[in-house]
Amino acid sequence: MVIEILGNKTNPSVLVIGVFHGDEPQGDYLVRKYFAKFPDTKLLMVPCLNKAGMEAGTRVNGNGVDINRNFPTKNWGELQINAFFGGEAPASEEETRFVIDLVEKYNPRVILTLHSPYKVVNYDGPGEEVAKKIADIIGYPVEASIGYATPGSFGTWAGVERNIPIITLELDENVSLKALERPMDKIFNMLEEY
Repeated sequence: MVIEILGNKTNPSVLVIGVFHGDEPQGDYLVRKYFAKFPDTKLLMVPCLNKAGMEAGTRVNGNGVDINRNFPTKNWGELQINAFFGGEAPASEEETRFVIDLVEKYNPRVILTLHSPYKVVNYDGPGEEVAKKIADIIGYPVEASIGYATPGSFGTWAGVERNIPIITLELDENVSLKALERPMDKIFNMLEEY
């Protein structure tokens, strides 16, 4: 499997990841649109982490695993049901290992992941300041908790356990992608300064 990387591969301070969940494809479109306009971006961008899930229109990857429950956290495996299945072992999935390698290689100062549909700016670790700046642009509330348990999540692995500011931007799925371009361009431009 080849996962595409766009942007600054030399010394990025911000990592942006789209499509952790295949049924949340907005990130792929928005990252690609931004990169087409700003090919010299300072951001390191993964438009689509879960290509198999996006092609199938499912939350999970090609192995039936929720990538965002597959990270090797202290709480991995506490919730192993339905579409939130975290895999047979932590970091069992190629996509998970890919993200871990990116974080370890580049040591980003801030990470933004693009999800849907909750219209909220969620953060993990020391991400509140960045979350508020994003919320000011997009007009969503800032929430430290998404409201349910997320064992094995990327936010827990990188934000809580590694102290990297992680922002999970939950986009409104009822708004057209075209309408999301302008606020997302502003968010990406703001992150260029980190």
